[in-house]
Amino acid sequence: MRKSVLVLSAAAALLVAGCGSSKPELHLFTWTDYIDPELVERFEKENGCRVVIDVFDSNESMLAKIDAGASGYDVLFPSSYMVAKLARDGKLDEIDHSRLSTLGNIDPDYRASSLDPSMKFGIPYMVTYTGIAYRDDKLAGDAAPAHSWSVFSDRPDLMGRMTLLADMRETLGAALLFHGHSLNTTNEAELAEARDTVIAWKRNIAKFESEQFKTGVAGGEFLLVHGYSGDIGQVQLDAEGGIAPDRNHVAFFLPEEGFSLSCDEMVIPKTAPNKDLAYKFIDFIHQPDVAAQNMQYTVYWCPNAPAKEILREEAPEMVANPTIFPDPETLRRGEVIDDLGENLALYTKVWDEILAAGK
Repeated sequence: MRKSVLVLSAAAALLVAGCGSSKPELHLFTWTDYIDPELVERFEKENGCRVVIDVFDSNESMLAKIDAGASGYDVLFPSSYMVAKLARDGKLDEIDHSRLSTLGNIDPDYRASSLDPSMKFGIPYMVTYTGIAYRDDKLAGDAAPAHSWSVFSDRPDLMGRMTLLADMRETLGAALLFHGHSLNTTNEAELAEARDTVIAWKRNIAKFESEQFKTGVAGGEFLLVHGYSGDIGQVQLDAEGGIAPDRNHVAFFLPEEGFSLSCDEMVIPKTAPNKDLAYKFIDFIHQPDVAAQNMQYTVYWCPNAPAKEILREEAPEMVANPTIFPDPETLRRGEVIDDLGENLALYTKVWDEILAAGK
């Protein structure tokens, strides 16, 4: 899940400050700006250690680094489908539940829909939903977008003012759902249909974009964007707090045809040099007060039931925001991105054809 690099720079400075080189180190490999720096500092003080954070911008780039031999990480934060692949490839330790005291805090509703409800290889960190955000001051009344993936083909008036995620599974998944197919299909005819749809959408968008869509729609450069719930929720909460009042005009919806659900999990590589600290960190993250604070920082949903109750008191506007906490009926339209195994090559092929197609 994908945040601002500028914030990361400030966080990195905080993490390094005051940490002696003789302290034990916990090495995290995660998404950009994906943990509250104050919590990192607290964990360091409580455990007499130094936390070192490296970041990646996609599951595939993370996998490439691991496959290339990177072996110094103690905790990785891949999405569930990538956890399944890493486990299948023998790269992960099974989680020793006896070393974790906070697993009882994990929301049972999340576990019921998880790819790994037994949490054999990974412990949930944050959940995101992928939908569409738009400027409701510019697109109001009759100009308001239909709550459908069809907006990328049916709105010539928005040509050049829309973006799609530069993410193979997310964008192909959107087209598959639009046609009533599973976003995990391995049917080549369905994938070809999705390919042709995304190529048609490509003619209408400004670009494929996975990093700056939220600032683009907040600032009005884009009027409608494909994006992650947490990023858009962050924009909306900034507006409610008076930080960026113009961002009050950013609305978000989850298309009627369905949408993708994804959970980033905390996993321990077999090559982790400091597994004791890794377990302490995972346990720390699911302490209710920690999870509540971290949700307020990231604006993603950590499936920790006691933490949500804390938020009802501390940040009721966040719990009431359907971008961050959709209602159960809406969530039933979501589909979890799954591991494709060898069939991933089918997606890579059609994605390459999309990228090669001209506008």
